[in-house]
Amino acid sequence: MGDIEAPDQTRPRQSVLISILPSKEFASSRKGMLLIAEVTLSFVSFVCFVASSAAAFLTAPLLEFLAALFLLFAYSTKFNERFKGFHWPLMDFLRCVSASIIYFIISIIAVSKYVDGAAKAAGVFGFIATIVFALDFYVIFNDLADFLKQGGESNDEPSRRQGDSSDSDSD
Repeated sequence: MGDIEAPDQTRPRQSVLISILPSKEFASSRKGMLLIAEVTLSFVSFVCFVASSAAAFLTAPLLEFLAALFLLFAYSTKFNERFKGFHWPLMDFLRCVSASIIYFIISIIAVSKYVDGAAKAAGVFGFIATIVFALDFYVIFNDLADFLKQGGESNDEPSRRQGDSSDSDSD
């Protein structure tokens, strides 16, 4: 009995690990690379803040790490396509805007106020994370603007047709 169950136990472990990791296509896409960079930089700045005397700022990188990790998982497993009620691009846009502002502020404070090397390193990684998050919200903003332009053009024509043929009592 033990010999029969042994090969079956190794397959599910491998398939679970493969299902958690992002696919090669997503990891090589622009969004995938940005999310992987955000996860990595957030984790590195979190570790640097933990090791520094500026430990009061470790909450922001931890929250951004968890949020970016969740969105990496959601986009790579197409979890976002199952829940249409959430406005995923808008949520991702707001996350990137707030992260870039918060990282910029805490990086300035970490570099200027604290003298230890770990705080300086956390500030430098925070500035790099600021650039990556700002690049991500720029890309998301362009995608949202293109989507709204396409959606606005297709939605205006039916409303004009209904408005032209309807009888209104606006007198």
